[in-house]
Amino acid sequence: MLPDLPPLPALTRAEGEVIDRYLEAVDLLGRINPARHGETYRGLRAAQALVRKAAELRDALALMHQRGETELHGDTLARALRVLDGERRAARVALPPDGVG
Repeated sequence: MLPDLPPLPALTRAEGEVIDRYLEAVDLLGRINPARHGETYRGLRAAQALVRKAAELRDALALMHQRGETELHGDTLARALRVLDGERRAARVALPPDGVG
């Protein structure tokens, strides 16, 4: 049985889109990370998909801006990222400790 996660903070639809697109891009960057073991084809496919995800993230941010949401509320968005396992997902982008790949 999975542990109960804290609820997501209240987000606008546009903020939710930004969080979702950001995490998708982070996941792809983790798959591309050359410091981690993996196949070049897998990294190539992730890099190709990253172009599309970056455009989707740009569009989500543009929508926020067009709607008058001119600020990113870091504390709230960080809580949402933590609930959605963002720390683990983002860690795959960083360099692994020596000897781990």
